[in-house]
Amino acid sequence: IRRPPRSTPLYSSAASDVYKRQGLINVAVALTAVPINGVLNRIMISELNLPASLVALLIVLPYLFSPMQVWIGGYADTHPLFGMRRTPYIVIGLLLCAAGSALSPMAAFMLAEGWHSGTFMPGLLLAILAFGAWGMGFNFATVSYLSLATEMAGEEHRARTIGIMWFMLIVAMIIAGIVIARSLREYSEAALFQAFYMTCAVSLILGFGGLLGLEKRYVAVQAQVARRSYTEMLHAIATNAQARLFFGYLILLLIAILGQDILLEPYAADLLAVPIDQTTRYTSIWGGALLFGLLITDQIVRRSSKIRASAIGSVLVGLGLLLIAASGMLNIKAMLVPSLVVFGFGSGISTASNLALMLDMTIPGQVGIFVGAWGLADALARLIGTLLSGTLRDVVFWLTSNKATGYVSVFLVEAAAIFISLAILPRLNVRLFREQAKHSTDVISLAGEMGQ
Repeated sequence: IRRPPRSTPLYSSAASDVYKRQGLINVAVALTAVPINGVLNRIMISELNLPASLVALLIVLPYLFSPMQVWIGGYADTHPLFGMRRTPYIVIGLLLCAAGSALSPMAAFMLAEGWHSGTFMPGLLLAILAFGAWGMGFNFATVSYLSLATEMAGEEHRARTIGIMWFMLIVAMIIAGIVIARSLREYSEAALFQAFYMTCAVSLILGFGGLLGLEKRYVAVQAQVARRSYTEMLHAIATNAQARLFFGYLILLLIAILGQDILLEPYAADLLAVPIDQTTRYTSIWGGALLFGLLITDQIVRRSSKIRASAIGSVLVGLGLLLIAASGMLNIKAMLVPSLVVFGFGSGISTASNLALMLDMTIPGQVGIFVGAWGLADALARLIGTLLSGTLRDVVFWLTSNKATGYVSVFLVEAAAIFISLAILPRLNVRLFREQAKHSTDVISLAGEMGQ
């Protein structure tokens, strides 16, 4: 009995080297966000006494650009630059991410000084510029490197590609968390600036090192598809019932996983009196648990399915959020780290299984369009989750005059979101998605021919 032929990746290269280099790009983009989400958020809220809702508004500003991901992905599918469809857009994204991240601490201090003196407009404009640049870069880079990974890996190797990319990402985040924590052991503005600049420089070195020579120029391979307008791209997604369902599922799931980013460190500082260097280590603790979850996800998928693995991860994420909330309600400092471990472990399983499922939810020739759509869902979830977290914390605190109630309410709402997403999960079907996507593509192509 002959084995069926393996799917052939779009590009040929030594597989392990390709996976590692794709992982370096993923690491480079994520590193620019580590000091913002792991340090600067706490400093702005707890040390600089800025309202959590204002900090949330700045952090979600980048995700207002998220609809661009569908356009960027679809445009790059049919508009190579210098003979390459992904690399130039990744370079643009990396440069913007690093520039925005490096500028953000200066913007934070200027904003805080102006906020308390009544002349906050210059600081606010600089903050909008810094966070906006990072967000524009994030949207350019994310959809482009995920599209490149999808095309280069081929369907058979996508799960392995995702595993390696996110394994490298979490290891890098753990190391970055430890290094930044040590550099801020004696906190000062100078040390904070140095930590940001060092992180951004390393991200650029890693990103450009991974990109160099990775994508081959198009000569014989011309996987071109019909050029479509932005409206037609959105129509291809909106008319696919499975795509709409998956879009909503991703938003709920990611609100629960990512919405806590802005408040976890201030939560530990305000309720449990944890110093800056220790809250910075939370990234490493959470990352270590997430890494272990990533490592065992492949075995769970092999023995069951991506859907079941996603469900297991979601249950653990929900349990972790409930335990984090309980640590604040009961004022038990020792309970917070075990809660983070449970939350991180579940996040690892959920991240690996859902990313593999996300890359299955694409069709050849339109990878950029659908990866862009799932990137849009990710960005909207970050926007909604972060705004919800900051605003809900401030509103509940204002109504009750109790900080603990404000923080705890956020984690409970996020736990509710994860359990609602669990109810949607069994209805997802990759085969049905592809059938509906093919039908939608055929309709658009026929309409285009009739229009001509």
